[in-house]
Amino acid sequence: MDFASYISGLAGSVWTLASFLVAIVIIVTVHEFGHYIVGRWSGIQADVFSLGFGKRVVSWTDKRGTRWQIAALPLGGFVRFRGDADAASRADASALAGLTPEQKRQTMQGAPLWARAATVVAGPVANFLLALALFAAVILWKGVAVDQPIIGSVKDLPFASAHLQAGDTITAVEGHPTPDLTEFLTVADTLADKASVRYQVTRGGQSVSLDGPNPLPAYAQSVQSPSAAQDAGIEPGDVILKAAGQDIASFSQLPKLIEASGGAPVTLTLWRAGKTLDVTLTPRSRDLPTADGGFETRWLIGITGGMVFDPLVRAPSLTEALSLSWQQGWYMAKVNLNGLAYMVAGKISSCNVSSPIGMAKAVGAAARSGLESFLQMLALVSLSIGLLNLFPIPVLDGGHLLFYAYEAFTGHPPNARALQVLMMMGVGLLAALMLFAVFNDVVGCA
Repeated sequence: MDFASYISGLAGSVWTLASFLVAIVIIVTVHEFGHYIVGRWSGIQADVFSLGFGKRVVSWTDKRGTRWQIAALPLGGFVRFRGDADAASRADASALAGLTPEQKRQTMQGAPLWARAATVVAGPVANFLLALALFAAVILWKGVAVDQPIIGSVKDLPFASAHLQAGDTITAVEGHPTPDLTEFLTVADTLADKASVRYQVTRGGQSVSLDGPNPLPAYAQSVQSPSAAQDAGIEPGDVILKAAGQDIASFSQLPKLIEASGGAPVTLTLWRAGKTLDVTLTPRSRDLPTADGGFETRWLIGITGGMVFDPLVRAPSLTEALSLSWQQGWYMAKVNLNGLAYMVAGKISSCNVSSPIGMAKAVGAAARSGLESFLQMLALVSLSIGLLNLFPIPVLDGGHLLFYAYEAFTGHPPNARALQVLMMMGVGLLAALMLFAVFNDVVGCA
């Protein structure tokens, strides 16, 4: 490795770490603030709100007696309520002894069950709200495509796309009417093997017939991280001309050729800003969600395609953006939960489990792609952390809710000794899962 490559790699690592720390600080702060504010509203006193663990770097105490602090290790955080022995909200018997009933009401242990449950569930809910807000912000920023196939801008392609112009309304493709964008995509899917097609467009009030490239060219709209495409140096905006020696007319031809490789290396010929180059990459096996809620295993290189043009967009209302955000968040939550269920059942590979190392790489790559990608990734991570915290594992929020459900059913909390054993088991389980995930990200997984 030469010095320039070393410096480039070092800068990339610093950027990845910095982006990941920013993401974690935002997500943890929102999560813990959810616990704090609902606890305060429920009459529970917070003694410490900490961003990070370890030695305090900066701290101050507000008028309510809560110490706000930033600690040396910013990979997490906690709220310690009155009466807690630690960040896991285990009771401190010595601190609880001698408290008056009014003072005990301000502790987690002395608060009503509803207040404790609301305070605990507020952390994951805050993560969900953050994810929905970020999804909505991106939608408001980007806009949504108008119903008609109206060209907002034409992609930079090595084909005769210059005949298409911004502002054109595509009324037909190869003689098939395209009254809306959905029908345009339906027609485009039937033209996979055509390198050039006939477009009918409305331009300046007149109907114009012209030739243009396939509506869905082999254009790299985005490159996933991590992926075989990223490792091979493929960039967004690259156009794939050939795969395994075969000419590519449309993006839909590419997955079939990649799948046919069976995981063997594939050589692609790319067009990039007027130049052609060859890259060789090795597809990776991935489990993808299907329309029926299941998963299928496929060989992938990590590229998503796009249309020959970027559609004209309009500004959505706040209500529409929130509705679309909810749909996007609900879909991602279902995919995550279904994926977990399939992994537990052994139907898909446990290689899909990723550690903070893999997460950091994904966040860093998203940040390098721009603010929009970073916000989308931040939303996905926040959603995932919210779901993870609701799992019924002791030491997680879901574990506390499980104990509260037991208390509501039996009329008394779990035995203190049993609670301690369950907490230790929870810590052990999380540690084992973390080690397994780190192994996946560092050593690799077949």
